[in-house]
Amino acid sequence: MDCHKKALELMHKHLDGDITRAEEHELKVHLEECLACQKHLHELKRTVTLIQSTERIKAPEGFASKVMDQLPIEKKRVRYLRWFKMHPVLTAAAIFFIFMLTGLFSVWEKDTQLMVSNPENLIVKGDLVIVPEGVTVDGDLVVQNGNLRIDGTVDGNVTLINGKLVDETDVLDSDGLMASVGAVNGELKEVDAVFEWVWYHIQNLVKGVFAFGD
Repeated sequence: MDCHKKALELMHKHLDGDITRAEEHELKVHLEECLACQKHLHELKRTVTLIQSTERIKAPEGFASKVMDQLPIEKKRVRYLRWFKMHPVLTAAAIFFIFMLTGLFSVWEKDTQLMVSNPENLIVKGDLVIVPEGVTVDGDLVVQNGNLRIDGTVDGNVTLINGKLVDETDVLDSDGLMASVGAVNGELKEVDAVFEWVWYHIQNLVKGVFAFGD
């Protein structure tokens, strides 16, 4: 028998449990005559036993947590950078939102000029915008940094930013709005705080995005 090929093949089959009776008899006869193969088979069996015993070895309880506790503490900056890299979409959205709010606050502080969204047929006296009697404003009306008096009709929503609704006598009701004003065929809204103003612009931005999608 060629010890380098046939005997080694039979040894592997024997260790794997795939050897036939005839092959096992052949290997047994050869091992009785070849001391080198006997020694080699014995070493193979020791190796298999050693490998099988190491598979049952388990790390001590709490070993992993102790190792983690001994590792250097990760700096918060590195932790945040890793989070940003793992969530690029959320990071971009947060940065956009921060810049948008910063820009809106800046505009709120600097923008003191009177602005009217639908000025046709309206009268402007200083910081007072007047809808004359007999005049109908078609669509929404937005007045910023000024007061509004409605003697006619607004066929839409009315939004007052940093201003108020008045009449000739400037008598307000319990809600701060005039009870005796011209007709407003829509919602009447006053935005006189910076956060309300920012929220108003965010709502308009969202509405514009959905309208663009349609």
